[in-house]
Formats: sequence, C-alpha cells, structure tokens
Amino acid sequence: MTHIEAVIFDWAGTLVDFGSRAPMGAFVEAFARFDVAITLDEARGPMGRAKRDHIAAIFALPRVSAAWLAAQKSLPDDRAIDAIYEVFLPLNIETAARHADIIPGADAVLRGLRAEGVKIGSTTGYIREIMERVLPAAGLQGVETDVLFCSDELSAGRPSAAGMFRNYVALGTTAAHLCVKVDDTPVGIEEGRNGGAWAVGLTLSGNETGLSRQELAALSEEERAAARFAAAEKLRAAGAHYTIDSVADLPAVLADIDHRIAAGDRP
Repeated sequence: MTHIEAVIFDWAGTLVDFGSRAPMGAFVEAFARFDVAITLDEARGPMGRAKRDHIAAIFALPRVSAAWLAAQKSLPDDRAIDAIYEVFLPLNIETAARHADIIPGADAVLRGLRAEGVKIGSTTGYIREIMERVLPAAGLQGVETDVLFCSDELSAGRPSAAGMFRNYVALGTTAAHLCVKVDDTPVGIEEGRNGGAWAVGLTLSGNETGLSRQELAALSEEERAAARFAAAEKLRAAGAHYTIDSVADLPAVLADIDHRIAAGDRP
C-alpha cells in the first residue's frame, strides 16, 4: 500500500473479545441489582457508545424505563444513570480483563500494516481505567496500537468524530480520506464516517452477531450467512463502505481502498 496513511481500530469485537461479550453481562447484572431485568439484546443495542451514554440509551427504551419506574418508584434520570454506572464500572473492568483474548488474525494484520509503514490508531467506548486492564493482555498476544483514545478522554463520545480527530493529530496524518476506520458497531462506523475516513464494518466477530467463536462455529452455513447478512445491513445503513467477517479479512479490503484512493476516489 502506498496511499493509506493510517488505520484506526475499535477494540472490543474488533481486535479483542470475539463477539464483544465483556460488557453484556455487566449491563444485565448492574440493572438486576436495582431489580430491573434487561435482555442481552437490550443491553447490546447501543454498543460502541461511551458507557454512560450507553446506559442512558438503555433507559430510553420504553420497556426499561417502565420497569425502572415500577421497581424504583421514579423515572430514570441522571441520578439513575449515575447509580447504574457506579455499579457497572467495576463489573465491566473485571469482565473486560477476562475477555482480552485477541481476535484471530489481529496480530498478523497489525504486523503487516507496520511492515508497510501504515500508522495504527484506535478509539474505544471503554474508559481508560478499563483499557488499562485490557492493553497488557492484548500486548502479550501481539496486539498493540500506536495511539489509543478512550471515551473519557474525549470532548464527545461516538458517533462524534472527536476520537478520529485526536488520532489524526497524534499520528500526524495528512488527510482524513487517507485513513480507514475499522469497527463492529454502527455507531463506530458513524464515528469513522463523521471523521471523513473510509469505514469497514465487521459482521461476525463483533457486537452485531454477538456470538463467541464456539457459538459461531456451531452454526450451520445457512445460519452463519443469515447472521452475516443481518449484521452487514446494519453496518451499511450506518455508512460502512465495506463489510467483512473479521479483522483477519482486512488486508484485501485495504488493498482495494488503496487502489481507489490512487484513482482519486474519496469516502
């Protein structure tokens, strides 16, 4: 590649934690401690946002809001969000550390980018305190980025492009259209598009399918194709230029983007 200057990755569901499993149980447990039951689908819906924003989005669901009112005798407000977040954070720190296995192929892809002189950035909906538990484990498995900006270090969370712009400055890139965002959530794709970058969505390794490697392997080809299609539809609706199964499939897409940039195409 001669034209792509930087690739900016998400973390959970993209580089580590196949199926983006770590936050789900923590959200469910946090709400349960206030006698409010939420489903995994309700917990997973806003994935990719800063975690306090994520909690607010769950509360915005009419069923959850009604359940909170019934259990707590008050409508969910900022104090309710803070109460859930206070319980959620230590749970997520613990679960994120346990789900820090890299997604197969991530280490090889990063090595290949570095060999070609491509800079490697990253953003995440996690706060720095959580990532401090994830980064050492990922690094031991060969997954490290040149820079990382966490949700608590930004002026605004996804879908804002604040994290993208911080990456551009830190990495010293020339222009946004020479950069690529790789993410497994619609809001992460929107972050990349809002930052003027090419956007690549991951269909099977991340949040939109939400299965572990073992669960995904147990699906029939027809079931896997259906999961891929459903995830791709959501990611393309958010603006993804390309969709692939996982980060392991990224090199071929980057080669195509590089050719398109050479031909004068823009995101």
